[in-house]
Amino acid sequence: MMHLGRTTLSKFLIQQLHDRPDAGKLAGLLVDVAAAVKAIAALTARGALVGTGDATPVVNASGDDQKPLDLIANDAVIRSCEWGGQLAGMASEELEEPYLVPGMYERGPYLLAFDPLDGSSNIDVNVSVGTIFSVLKYSGDTTPTERDFLQPGSAQVAAGYAIYGPASMLVLTVGLGTHGFTLDREIGNFILTHPNLSIPEETSEFAINISNERFWEPPVARYVTECKAGKAGIRGRDFNMRWIASMVAEVHRILMRGGVFMYPRDTKDPRRAGRLRLLYEANPLGMIIEQAGGFASTGRGRILDAMPQALHERIPVILGSKNEVARIERYHGDFDAGHDQPYISPLFNERSLYRPEARV
Repeated sequence: MMHLGRTTLSKFLIQQLHDRPDAGKLAGLLVDVAAAVKAIAALTARGALVGTGDATPVVNASGDDQKPLDLIANDAVIRSCEWGGQLAGMASEELEEPYLVPGMYERGPYLLAFDPLDGSSNIDVNVSVGTIFSVLKYSGDTTPTERDFLQPGSAQVAAGYAIYGPASMLVLTVGLGTHGFTLDREIGNFILTHPNLSIPEETSEFAINISNERFWEPPVARYVTECKAGKAGIRGRDFNMRWIASMVAEVHRILMRGGVFMYPRDTKDPRRAGRLRLLYEANPLGMIIEQAGGFASTGRGRILDAMPQALHERIPVILGSKNEVARIERYHGDFDAGHDQPYISPLFNERSLYRPEARV
């Protein structure tokens, strides 16, 4: 058996995909994605030295501010993956329409959806950012259109992300568990360092942007209030709260030690059902989480069962340790059925001078 420290990404893919008829094409595509990740890792490591300083703000296809490094990373993925004969087209968070593989290159049986630089708002403060990707099958014999990308997350054949931190890591799944690889910069290879990642079912850690509390739906407010109450509340234990504002970094922490991440539906912008993109963020990270034993939900159903209606569609996201996600789903069910019981702090129980019925 090969020593763990010497299992490169290429060797791992040969082992994982050996009995699949599409093994060569899929492995080749994932190696091409890894090549793009290496290039982006080198760019992010240089920070402002790349020339990504002040620039006129631009809004991308998803309605977010677009930084120069977003476009550089986007181009790195396209240039790395367009020529290998594995893809028919690509969809990016940074592009309004799908990118079709040029006619000079062989067309392949897959589609790639990706967020080239997730969390790019953190670049200026040197916080970890990442790349997220999703691989879908394409069986058409004509030029793919936007409709071909609108597949549920359950149809993904592979998904993954890269995180650019103190070490650059690539975490991926081909439907046989979730596995982490660390970039060895001396040899230029991704080495398997975290095989068969597993998320504990229980956790005492949650991640949410507390500044949006006034916009949350009651079931989310109920859950977070219970967590903040700690040992004094009905949960009977203390919780830690985290928030990095980089989904890749949040998910990576959950994979390493458990937790629950929430970017739920809220009323801050009624035009949006959620904040995060279904194709580029929720689906690939949902698959990664589920393959590690966790669960990914909108609060009202499994993310991977959602049928996309548009290329840049947004969706509520609640994912991580299975039992906590199930609890949050239950609270949504209670609320929708009219059975929701809002949590009342012990400060306002019947023996308190501040009990609710005493207020005027």
